[in-house]
Amino acid sequence: MPLLTLNNITMNFGPRRILDGVSFRVNKGDRIAFIGDNGAGKSTLFKIIKGAIVPDDGEVILHGNTIAGYLSQNMDEQDLSGASLKPSNMIELELKIETVSSKISHLSADNEDTSSLVEELSKLQAQYEACGGYDYEYRLKDALAGLGLADIHERDEFSGLSGGEKMRVCLARLIVDRPDILLLDEPTNHLDMEAVEWLEKFLSSYGGAVFVITHDRHFIDQVATKVIELDGGRITEYKGGYTDYKEQKEHFIKSQSLVTKALEEELAHQLDVKQTMLSHRNISGYHQREKMVAKLEDKLEEARAKLPSGYAKMSFTAQPLERTGRSDRIILQAKELSMKFEDSDDPLFSDLSFEVTADEKLFLAGPNGCGKTTLLKLLSGHAGDKLSGSSGTVLIGSAQSMGYMEQFVPFDDEELSCFDELVSRSDIGTTEARTLLARFGFKGDDAFKKISMLSGGERSRLYLCCLLRENPDILFLDEPTNHLDINSREILEDAIKEYSGAVICVSHDRFFIDKCADKILGFKDRNASLYDSYYFYRKAVLAGDISPAVPEAETKTENENTVRNANRAQERKESAKRRQRIAEIEKETSRLEAEQKELEAKFGGSCSSEDLKRYEDNANKLAALYDEYFELNED
Repeated sequence: MPLLTLNNITMNFGPRRILDGVSFRVNKGDRIAFIGDNGAGKSTLFKIIKGAIVPDDGEVILHGNTIAGYLSQNMDEQDLSGASLKPSNMIELELKIETVSSKISHLSADNEDTSSLVEELSKLQAQYEACGGYDYEYRLKDALAGLGLADIHERDEFSGLSGGEKMRVCLARLIVDRPDILLLDEPTNHLDMEAVEWLEKFLSSYGGAVFVITHDRHFIDQVATKVIELDGGRITEYKGGYTDYKEQKEHFIKSQSLVTKALEEELAHQLDVKQTMLSHRNISGYHQREKMVAKLEDKLEEARAKLPSGYAKMSFTAQPLERTGRSDRIILQAKELSMKFEDSDDPLFSDLSFEVTADEKLFLAGPNGCGKTTLLKLLSGHAGDKLSGSSGTVLIGSAQSMGYMEQFVPFDDEELSCFDELVSRSDIGTTEARTLLARFGFKGDDAFKKISMLSGGERSRLYLCCLLRENPDILFLDEPTNHLDINSREILEDAIKEYSGAVICVSHDRFFIDKCADKILGFKDRNASLYDSYYFYRKAVLAGDISPAVPEAETKTENENTVRNANRAQERKESAKRRQRIAEIEKETSRLEAEQKELEAKFGGSCSSEDLKRYEDNANKLAALYDEYFELNED
């Protein structure tokens, strides 16, 4: 059953067309993930649906009495005035019910007005029940608790809440109101993992339709039945979640690229034939070929337009810095770390001890407020005097260089361009700098944008670009995927996976964690333990909970997730070992090849039998090393 239809929605911002004839339908039961680069126009489309913005062309149809509830990223657009979280229509109904009930209580049973008042009261109570008034408080408390705000409903003032708290309150109030369509713009922002998991379960069983803008790929896999991608002003629809979308898109790009290549080759051939016709004065044949060329050019333009606008534009090919020493050597050691703030009776965390090896990727995971960022600052030496309540020891090798990225990235000079910032922080030439900036999304004139003009996501990308170019031995990252769209997150993941140093990272992005982490330092009950994957950490957190029996299908899914995550961790370890072995082989073959040249120089004169034997042994060693080298590179 259709709830919402968009017909040919077109929207221009100045000379730029951000929505170009967008048309699709939202049916009851749909759970749609709306994805695309930052600035593509996703939030604009939501505002068009809600009527806050009028498009240049097209129409929005809400079928029947469909009600769309909207959660904006911008908390200034949300109304949290007043002393109650109940919707105004529910409060009005309560007042009317109270007024009519009071009138009835003051009239005798045989009064002629009593029957009409009783009938009015019955209608008001039916309306109140229909809008969920009788269990509203219970459902709201449940939603707030699930989103990590268990006691906040008891407050009588909400305007003083933080941005993250306001967002969660507005989200709880919206989903409890049960509109026919939930329009959610980045609802997982400011949510910790527990809250995101609660929201996933709620939305997966929601009776209406869910239409959500998000960059959280794991969330999409858990919730979405359809993915709509906005790219270059146009949309493409895909069935399933994020993993399904990636497979379908890659298949489409491959097939469409073959079509495009075939048209390009045919066009080149026909242009040659056309030129031959002209040189042979075959004017009739020349004009026929002209028409054919024109048709091919139109077809080629259509074929190219079907490819994603960002296709083949953004990539990251890592060139890992060769580091001395074994990859399994310990470069950071934490011993009995504890932290307690002066105004608290309980420690934030206590007695944490662990080690990090030279190329290990360690991720810190846990609920908001458990101390992940505090621990990261202690480990990196960025704590300063603010964290005077800490105790324990952090040992880092004196020769180890460190890089640190916090949630809001600072730059010394906001008037510098992206290009100037990168060049000032590294020994890099113009061409290499432009290439590296392009890999992180700063192409063309964007490379010369002033830092003061960058968005939050652009600032993060530039900072990461500079930081990774500096190649520290240990990289400390605090929520690096915040403000990044999916494309930018995948660039970061490729960079982190291939990074040859150690990484210690705080993140709530489960897809990012699964793809890059070797180990998880998971927080639970003021302590933390090491786990092989995020799945095993969450399983440990939930251990001991009284839960209903898990359906067979869910058990199968959990087992598949376990195997997949374990395989990913094993693949990363094997990949690191392969890289190390390749480097060792390259070093050994260079040595042996140089020795062979020295021996070959003796063949004309002073060559002994020992030299010939050594030459033969070296040749056998080189043959084996070459075979191993090619086999490792094929893997």
